[in-house]
Amino acid sequence: MIKPISLVAALGMALSACQPAIPDSGRGAGFDSFQAQQFKRDAALATGVQTALPAPSAVNATPLNAVDDGSAASTAAETARVLDATRPGGLGNDAATNSGVEPINASPANAAPPVLNAEGISQENNFDAVSGERSIEGDAAMIAANRAQYRVVQPEALPDRTEAGPNIVAYALQNKHSVGTSVYTRRGFNKERKFARACAEYSHPDQAQIAFLSAGGPERDRAGMDPDGDGYACNWDPSPYRRAIQG
Repeated sequence: MIKPISLVAALGMALSACQPAIPDSGRGAGFDSFQAQQFKRDAALATGVQTALPAPSAVNATPLNAVDDGSAASTAAETARVLDATRPGGLGNDAATNSGVEPINASPANAAPPVLNAEGISQENNFDAVSGERSIEGDAAMIAANRAQYRVVQPEALPDRTEAGPNIVAYALQNKHSVGTSVYTRRGFNKERKFARACAEYSHPDQAQIAFLSAGGPERDRAGMDPDGDGYACNWDPSPYRRAIQG
């Protein structure tokens, strides 16, 4: 009779033989393991075979310009020579490649450019020119002459408005009801058609409201400019004037 312990051991060995081998976790995808890399490094150190270093870049042994004495003139000349070497054809080819005028090389040895004193250009920033044309005494006399021309304007009261016509600002402040609130009775037919025809004559609601009040509004509305009877013609809105006073 087979013992239970022996049977369990046999089954365990059979299952372990069927399982796939566990891959090496220290080996990356497409790379050698750490131990393999370490082995290669130790072998290279032991045999003395190492990767050769790249050769150093070639050094230009051309001496510097012997004429360069460190002065500004020699530096400018050397700069011009280098710039000339970078152009196609050098300075001699400039006449054929651009405007035909030979460029001017910047150098401290060049003569100073002429000072243009065109008529009408102010010389206020030129101390020599100003000192030759003006004096302290002359400036004092000019200041005194300007002060003598000062005139103090006293404030005056605003004149009263004499033009005829209703004041829509005062009307907006006197009436507190909102737009659309029926206050006055309106009768008649074709109110919408009369409203559209009458209001089309005015480019702004303020003009329509002035004409409405001048024609007997808000009590009367013969032209049909206020069909809902709120006292505001052609959708005129008094709220902007009210907010201006409150602000």
